[in-house]
Amino acid sequence: MSESKEPVLTYAACVGLDWGSQTHSWALQETGKDKIETGELTHTPEALEQWARSLEQRFGGRPVAVALEQTRGAVVYALSQYAHLVLYPVNCTAVWGYRKVFRPSGATDDAYDAKVILELVRDKREHLRVLRPDTPETRTLQFLVERRRCWVDERTAFSNRLTDALRQSFPQILDWFDSVQMPMVCDLLERWPTLLQLKAEPVIHVEKFLRSHGSPAHLVQRRLELLANARPATHDEAVLAMAKIDIPQQAEMIRHLNTTILQLNKEIADRAEKHPDFAIFDSMPGAGDALVPRLIVAFGTDRQRYTSAEQLQSFSGIAPVTEQSGKQHIVHWRWACPKFLRQTFHEWAEKSVQYSAWAHAYYDHQRQAGKTHPAAIRALAFKWIRIAYRCWVKKETYDEALYLKRITERHRPVAKNFQWKNCAGFSKAG
Repeated sequence: MSESKEPVLTYAACVGLDWGSQTHSWALQETGKDKIETGELTHTPEALEQWARSLEQRFGGRPVAVALEQTRGAVVYALSQYAHLVLYPVNCTAVWGYRKVFRPSGATDDAYDAKVILELVRDKREHLRVLRPDTPETRTLQFLVERRRCWVDERTAFSNRLTDALRQSFPQILDWFDSVQMPMVCDLLERWPTLLQLKAEPVIHVEKFLRSHGSPAHLVQRRLELLANARPATHDEAVLAMAKIDIPQQAEMIRHLNTTILQLNKEIADRAEKHPDFAIFDSMPGAGDALVPRLIVAFGTDRQRYTSAEQLQSFSGIAPVTEQSGKQHIVHWRWACPKFLRQTFHEWAEKSVQYSAWAHAYYDHQRQAGKTHPAAIRALAFKWIRIAYRCWVKKETYDEALYLKRITERHRPVAKNFQWKNCAGFSKAG
């Protein structure tokens, strides 16, 4: 979902919706009237449609402002199909803070929260933004790259659990192979989860297995020698019994996740190449197959989504936050931000050091100034966002030679004049 500025509309009513997994509490106030109506809504497609149609009929199709603590999800997808409902996402932290003003104890319930959200959209609407869907191809790509990250994290979790299990019963595997995520390792552990089972197998069968999985001849011979000299880490029957059950299951899950991630990679690559902004982000140094789709999603398709690069720098969490009270002045990184978005810019900036001369020089300058590696990368990401934003707005590809030429024309040395604005001595690792 992308956001844009609120259209100039006169709303027939304002609604605050406190959503839940089974029921949603709502509070409605018609424009020009003092009475606040409240109620509950069952979370079913039929009930949501009936409620939306009743508002359309009641107010003659005039727009109704609906605020809720979501930017995506089942409720948003269900209500966004109705033209007369204008959706406003409200940050849950803002609702919490506004509620604390009137109830310092923190006591609350769904019906009260719905009224709080109603007050925000009714009285503070100038601080909110209308939620509008991006193009289908961009949203599909967004779902895919985010789901891929979830599956990669799942694979990492299973790999860590498998590694821990192997250290107890079959630690030699960790020395014989580079990673437990390798298809050959998964297949081997599903077939022989313990060293005793593997040693009991005829050597010719093990050799055939290794060769069939593409292991080079010298590595096959080396692994067979290691296998012949290997000794069990334990003879504890309980540990070995559990290993025979647990290790094959973990290996099977990793193998399935490998297949899923490969399928997602192909789908993401195909969709990214067909995206109208692919050429822009494909031209960015360090943005390879994995990061180009994520950058496309980070910016979106709607050029009105961000009115300046500063908005994206702040929203993504790359720009630091300044807190000042009296003589106290603190600069720290932004905690409330989309973590996956921040990670995208951080990873891209880190990769760009290898492919961009000025990025490498700028990173070195930050390190020489005493910044930690993460802080220097964030500073570089801050600069990259400004450059990418300009290319995105103008729909132009990035040209490193042209950029360096412009820097030279302005008499600005690459390694000395790039500074992270408003960051002071910020160097907290991220």
